[in-house]
Amino acid sequence: MKGVLLHGGFGTRLRPLTHTGPKQLIKVAGKPVSQWCIEDLRDSGVRDIAIILGELAPERVIEYYGDGRWLNVNITYVYQGYPYGLAHAVFIAKDFVGDEEFVVYLGDNILVEGISEFVRKFKESDADAMVLLTKVPDPTKFGVAEFDEKGRLKRLVEKPRKPPSDYALVGVYFFRPPAIFNVIEGLKPSWRKELEITDALQRLIDLGYRVEYSIVKGWWKDTGTPEDILEANRLLLDNKYTNTIIKGEVEKGAIIEGRVFVDEGAIVKNGSVVRGPAYIGRNSVIGPKAYVGPFTSIGDNVVLDNIEVENSVIMDNVEIRGLGERIVDSIIGSNARIVHSDLRPRGLRFIVGENTSIIL
Repeated sequence: MKGVLLHGGFGTRLRPLTHTGPKQLIKVAGKPVSQWCIEDLRDSGVRDIAIILGELAPERVIEYYGDGRWLNVNITYVYQGYPYGLAHAVFIAKDFVGDEEFVVYLGDNILVEGISEFVRKFKESDADAMVLLTKVPDPTKFGVAEFDEKGRLKRLVEKPRKPPSDYALVGVYFFRPPAIFNVIEGLKPSWRKELEITDALQRLIDLGYRVEYSIVKGWWKDTGTPEDILEANRLLLDNKYTNTIIKGEVEKGAIIEGRVFVDEGAIVKNGSVVRGPAYIGRNSVIGPKAYVGPFTSIGDNVVLDNIEVENSVIMDNVEIRGLGERIVDSIIGSNARIVHSDLRPRGLRFIVGENTSIIL
């Protein structure tokens, strides 16, 4: 089985974080969102992966993942450019896929329990396609499934005003060529001027192809908003880091509590406290007088001095010094610099884009 990872889109709901790079490269719990997807594919036995690149800084994706060998996968890049829809992104992977069955994985989705079970189920079936569904509180935001009286998949509707069920499409799809490519060729753009994957799936159903579904029981997260990023970070830290691992240095007098990952080259200085679940990236310096609270991810080459941070995501190469205050529920983009010139107490909440400098 081959994998197709969709890495396009403009990430408008995550601006300013996505002004300079794809949303899928935003780090949560120590890794870019799309890396969690690639590792899920790999751990499910899918090693040949095509990454579908969009218009927004595709070179950054190639620079980060390269040929994929460091992740024990083989990566091929396919350039989509403007986002003409998920079905279009699937279609342009046709040459890469050939006649092999394949799985399409949206690169901004995270499934905590992974897709191994579903890969196995699809391989053992004779279905032409399989979709993953999960129950959601507000189906109007998603593609939604409708079932017949026997519980079979009858219809798929994109963002319906009156949802036929509360089961939404998760961003993972399984296909066997050539049926899916044949129906996409005959699709017309939707009102959004996109080729919709729900329309392609519906066409398969209407033509009598076998389209099955499986229910995702563990949590699934679409990381499309800042709130989603913070929630995904919390869930991953809570589920993926089950033990304290110290690869860097914890000075005498520093306190590590709970499940904390301290990566190579990082230093937690005397007088600082890190309370897990938390992640400290490579070559970062925590302290002196720093507090990193639960559900916080600190990127690589970060400096925190005289600051408290909790339930936040701090990306790479960030410097925060001298605030003497607490940052909560925040996302700080790469290369941001926040320093304090006035020690008046205040509460701080940030969503800060890359290469930003803030003097308070």
